[in-house]
Amino acid sequence: MINLLKQLVETESPSHDKSAVDRVGAIVADECRKLGAHVEIHPQTETGNHIVARFPGKKEGRGILILSHMDTVFPLGTLKKMPFYEKDGKIFGPGVLDMKGGIVITLSAISSLLSSGGPDTLPVTALFTSDEEIGSHSSRTLIESLAHDASIVFVMESGLVDGALKTWRKGVGGFYINVKGRAAHSGGDHEKGRNAIEEMAHQVIAIQKLTDYSRQTTLNVGVINGGTVSNVVPEDAFAEVDVRVMQPGEWERIEAEIKNLKPVLDGTTLKITGGLNRPPMPYNEANRSAFEKARQIAKDKLGMELIAGSSGGASDGNFVAPLGIPVLDGMGAVGEGYHSDREYIFAESLEERAELLAALIQNW
Repeated sequence: MINLLKQLVETESPSHDKSAVDRVGAIVADECRKLGAHVEIHPQTETGNHIVARFPGKKEGRGILILSHMDTVFPLGTLKKMPFYEKDGKIFGPGVLDMKGGIVITLSAISSLLSSGGPDTLPVTALFTSDEEIGSHSSRTLIESLAHDASIVFVMESGLVDGALKTWRKGVGGFYINVKGRAAHSGGDHEKGRNAIEEMAHQVIAIQKLTDYSRQTTLNVGVINGGTVSNVVPEDAFAEVDVRVMQPGEWERIEAEIKNLKPVLDGTTLKITGGLNRPPMPYNEANRSAFEKARQIAKDKLGMELIAGSSGGASDGNFVAPLGIPVLDGMGAVGEGYHSDREYIFAESLEERAELLAALIQNW
């Protein structure tokens, strides 16, 4: 497991570099073929290709879908300052937690089932996508199509640091706010200008006030820029807004509020674009029942006690839940510091999670 993980991590795969992600895809496809899978390559032009590996089962019924992604947030060259290494029971490296550890766990679980004689299981489909970190725009349709044929979807994103699975997630979206004002000399013609940054300040305050912790709704103006030099009244300003929602109807409420924003200062205009990327993944009856079934299997077969947890972040599991298909997320490696130079996994979690996934596949 460690050798494959090292190979995947040291094959850097930033989302926007198609050739880099495809190098990881080639490794994954080859490993799946070694396990006897029927491998399909879904070519893409802007992002890496998506890999579908199908493993036939002996049981009748809707199969099992396992979701993983091969892309990471780290640019090429990160390994020079953030190398792969193991120390004190932890494994470090770019993408080791999010989520190349999850890929290794998937392949290890399937390998262990096959090596034990290929016990009776439902058909298993493993999907390895190339663009999760940038919104899954090219993979969403494929994810949803495969999910329709599944009885359960396991998402190999990292577990919480205490080992908990992610049984619900917030939905995520965003908006881009562009303000147009009128440029003028800040000394000689100040009154003729219309300050786009001042107008944006009014909009930022209005947007931030839409946060409602009682509804688990947050808005964050995380990027803002504008103007050119200090002695010119700024003509343009730009802001980027991150939105997270959990409750039904909240996205519609926030979207209406944002799109109904109006300029405060005469002579300025607003242009607002954006929308919902991933809908919420609620802890509904389907997901609750799936977790309880998984908890019982883990207890009976492995003596393992599963914990239900949650995340304010989103994953490809968010696309599946609205389809009415049960999702168990956070099935991947356990660690901390994802998307940072502190990213690591607990080495023992690789084997533990592989055993868990194999038990769930075998007994679902």
